[in-house]
Amino acid sequence: MGRPSIGKNGKGVIVVDPDNLCMPDIAELSVKLPAEHFFETCNYKNGDMVKFFNLRKFFRESGISALPEATFSRDHSAAIVRLIRFKDSPYVVLYVSLPHVIFDGTAIAAFLNNWAECTRNLDNPEYKLKYPPVNDRKVVRDYFDTVTAIEPPHTKHFKDLGAESLVKVPSSVIAALLLAAPDIPAFEEQHLLHFTAEKLEQLRQDVDKAQTTNLALAAVLTKTILQANIQMFNSMPTWSYVMFPYDCRHRTEVPMTYSGNLSFSAVAPLESQTVLDGSYKEIAQAIKEHCSKVSSEYAKSLIYTVENEIGVLFQAGISLCNSPDTSYVGLTNLRYMPLYSIDFGYGGPEILSNGYFIREGMQRIYSNKQDGGIDLFMNVKDDLFEYLKKSDELLKYADIIF
Repeated sequence: MGRPSIGKNGKGVIVVDPDNLCMPDIAELSVKLPAEHFFETCNYKNGDMVKFFNLRKFFRESGISALPEATFSRDHSAAIVRLIRFKDSPYVVLYVSLPHVIFDGTAIAAFLNNWAECTRNLDNPEYKLKYPPVNDRKVVRDYFDTVTAIEPPHTKHFKDLGAESLVKVPSSVIAALLLAAPDIPAFEEQHLLHFTAEKLEQLRQDVDKAQTTNLALAAVLTKTILQANIQMFNSMPTWSYVMFPYDCRHRTEVPMTYSGNLSFSAVAPLESQTVLDGSYKEIAQAIKEHCSKVSSEYAKSLIYTVENEIGVLFQAGISLCNSPDTSYVGLTNLRYMPLYSIDFGYGGPEILSNGYFIREGMQRIYSNKQDGGIDLFMNVKDDLFEYLKKSDELLKYADIIF
């Protein structure tokens, strides 16, 4: 793979230099404890015993205090792989980090499945991938050349919010500025909730059976996190934000096998008092009103914003967090990603875990094949989580794992 650089027009480009290729960073690590030492378990009345990997405990007690993140800046690798072996244990951990600036969730899942598929067929030099990736970014440029940009409502919201203080930066230097920016350290206050399939369906029925599970869960999280925010900061935030990413492949003629990042964000800016006073059904409907209206026209506008209006990104960045002024739920639904099908010849994974995010407030949903429920990885401050742990509404549906 090439490395990021600045083109003659001041835009970011990937330059492939045969003498300085961006090669994967691969290593094997050993831990002097069994993998089971880092497991948490939940035992349910129906006999299910569900296991989870406690990443925070792993970093505290394994002798490995951190794992590197692939940021694809400067001379860093764009793919980091660590195979972690444990003492007297049948389990191994495969840790893979790929930069979000290059890959989105769809592309990462495809990459891992393609890698595993190639590994299973190493003895056949003529083997061809069943669904080969489309690597040429020209397919994206060609499609968006046919699209007229329409500014999404949340972009206007952040522009209005920072009207008097919005940072103005010439578009010709934005790529260089981003490339020179230091890497953002990982946010290490991760927590895990588990929802059984039965409790998840109960949540949807209680909120609004006409809505998707994702929207119903977002509504409960939006209100309970706002309530925890108020308790922690002893003040009412003005805005409660909900962010959903969406895969633009589903709304364009770009092939589903495109291997880059074609995901964009839809944001619902909700007045906190309205969230506090509203029912879960009303909150779910409000989120849907904002986050379901996505299109390739919005996506093209967001591309323009990234390339030309970095001040808007800065305003969004300082708003999308939990603070005395704002409450935030950034919810990524990965439960339908083909992650359990990643098979290097030894069967698929038994347990899925998530590395640390770089932003507070982000949350990711994974399916749990052990009982058919979901795991919700939450990136919220420990102090805020202490208040969430006391939420009767949340604990009605979720089990706290760590």
